[in-house]
Amino acid sequence: MTTARIMTYNIQHCRGSDNQVNPDRILNVIADAAPDIVVLQELGAVHHADILPYLEERSGLDAYRGVTGGPLAYLSYFPLKGVQNFELGHDGYCLRADVELGGKRLHLLNVCLDSFPRFRSHQVSQLLGPELLGNPSLVCPALILGDFADYLWGAGNLELASVLRRTRRPLWRGTYPSQFPVFGRDRAYLRGAVRVLDATINRSFLARKASRHLPLTLTVQITDTRRSIKLGRLPARRMEAAPG
Repeated sequence: MTTARIMTYNIQHCRGSDNQVNPDRILNVIADAAPDIVVLQELGAVHHADILPYLEERSGLDAYRGVTGGPLAYLSYFPLKGVQNFELGHDGYCLRADVELGGKRLHLLNVCLDSFPRFRSHQVSQLLGPELLGNPSLVCPALILGDFADYLWGAGNLELASVLRRTRRPLWRGTYPSQFPVFGRDRAYLRGAVRVLDATINRSFLARKASRHLPLTLTVQITDTRRSIKLGRLPARRMEAAPG
């Protein structure tokens, strides 16, 4: 399998647009989309308790978070590897993880930026810098998604557009604020041999109540047809000569 349904969702501590805290509404919105991977931002604590174990138990998906905690996490049907937190400065964060789809690896970068222009510009530079997207070890296709925290053409967008490809999005792209979504803050970018086959935004009554952000769900396909040989299959003791 080289395709997966991936949802990005800023749940804002499970506090909805009606100011009510209700994690079950978040779970119902996730269940409606039936994603393979959920990319979560702004988890925080609900009623003085970490909400991630509750979401993991009720969703039936495995939870992944960096060892230092933080406001970002994944819920995933597929095993994730290399999960690591990165601070982008000024309360901006990125949570990196790798997923294997049909023998092909995809780098996932879950981001949550700040809307203040100077801070956001710095955070974008960090995201594109040597620890993350500028790291030569990130050689596989990459999907960068989350809350980019801009309202119109925000600071740093030119840098993003010069390095990454923006994914296809629904005709009406607004995800924020959920009651009247006019800003496309929640979106995704691509790098390498990966494409988006479909993109949908849940605009149901429940989604508008559950959080001030609407979730974006993408059907993603890795398009690189080359297959790599796993290290365990290579000859262990000697080199083999190719015929001819």
